[in-house]
Amino acid sequence: MQLSKHNEVYLKLDVDSGLSQELSDYFTFEVPGARFMPAYKKRIWDGKIRLFSRQTGKIYVGLLSYIKDYATKNNINIHIDEEVENDRNIIREDVRRFIKSLRPKSKGKELEIRDYQIDAVFHALRKHRCLLISPTASGKSLIIYSLIRFYNLLLKDKKILILVPTTSLVEQMYSDFIDYGWSDEHLHRIYSGHEKVTDKPVIISTWQSLYKFPKSYFKDFGCVVGDEAHLFKSKSLTSILTKLEDCKYRFGLTGTLDGTQTHKWVLEGLFGPTYKIIRTDELMKKGYLSKLNIKVLTLKHPARKFANYEDEIQYLITHTQRNNFIKNLTLDQKGNTLILYTRVESHGLPLFDLINSNKEENRKCFFVHGGVDTEDREEVRTITEKEDNAIIIASYGTFSTGINIKNLHNVIFASPNKSKIRNLQSIGRVLRKGDNKIKATLFDIADDITYGSSKNYTLNHMMERVKIYNEENFNYEMLTIPLKKCQINF
Repeated sequence: MQLSKHNEVYLKLDVDSGLSQELSDYFTFEVPGARFMPAYKKRIWDGKIRLFSRQTGKIYVGLLSYIKDYATKNNINIHIDEEVENDRNIIREDVRRFIKSLRPKSKGKELEIRDYQIDAVFHALRKHRCLLISPTASGKSLIIYSLIRFYNLLLKDKKILILVPTTSLVEQMYSDFIDYGWSDEHLHRIYSGHEKVTDKPVIISTWQSLYKFPKSYFKDFGCVVGDEAHLFKSKSLTSILTKLEDCKYRFGLTGTLDGTQTHKWVLEGLFGPTYKIIRTDELMKKGYLSKLNIKVLTLKHPARKFANYEDEIQYLITHTQRNNFIKNLTLDQKGNTLILYTRVESHGLPLFDLINSNKEENRKCFFVHGGVDTEDREEVRTITEKEDNAIIIASYGTFSTGINIKNLHNVIFASPNKSKIRNLQSIGRVLRKGDNKIKATLFDIADDITYGSSKNYTLNHMMERVKIYNEENFNYEMLTIPLKKCQINF
């Protein structure tokens, strides 16, 4: 097997037809849930992802380690061209000194540089490309900032691209970098209403703003950073990463992956091998995150059978007693409270009206969804940082990922879901430590509507969430509450 670098996206494998078929089979995966997708239903796609092309012999650069493992296990001779593997010779102490020399600040105070952040930057600089797994509230922005400052010095004639999923995160990362001590002359933001072309060296953009641009637009970039990289499995995002043919330095950062091999290998192929920085429970033990107490509140309903999942969801989100329970639970909490919901019109808005009309007059209450302007969402975040008893009723899509509110004390899961990524990202909203905050509470609302021996859909979802809590070593307790009891003291 002869292995060479085609460009910064693909390796080229020179193999005979028999080995080509074996590699194609090895790097082919069924996509979870593919049978529900339109292309599969129309029989124009077989529901599989093929990471190695038999026709071209190309495979993502980031999958090199898997190719080598395959060759070793199958006693295949492999010759790798010199330019494929070229780690940077760098000393960890030099990395530490470089980050310290930046003197990053937060609200005017110099930040503490943590050992695991130094390790992450050291690993990234040495390997040129990697997928950094770092929990929410572990200081990913500072890791990104350190990498950007290094490559801004290294890449004299190339630009740096930072991709984030939402306009809110564009603004948040921009404001973080300014807060750390950099100036606007280096940073350009791209989303709706902003210029797409700039002479500034660092561009922070949503992927939605750039994915339709031609390959020629991406020639100028020598480094790309993908924050919240777990979202990069979509076709639009992979199209950006594959257009960056001359971009040698690639770094993805995320708090978690969805647990599937397909997801992991696609992301590693685009960015590079996974490197786990630190676990959430370790951050809590070290005192970097708030202590988390999870209360799984299972509401006991009369037995009922549903024809399908949608029928059960409609029953739950329109259930008067259930919504009253959420209202009472919210109003009973002290500190800033975030209520996360899924459906804006049918659940979020009724919850907001119910809570807002029953709260104390001087208690601030905000309603956030995808239709709220980026500037308004940022204002909600800023106001909440200064409050000590505010309520935010927000959709998962707007506030479950990336939004940084240090002064958040409680989170309530008002809508059921089983997504590992969404759950861990949502929990991350409440883990950040504030000046007067050292502990936080998650209220996970579940529903037991068991009919005979058949558990209802969302009760099974709750069991999936509990599995996640066990995997992450989170402290939790489970309480069953008859639905007629709409008030409970904690």
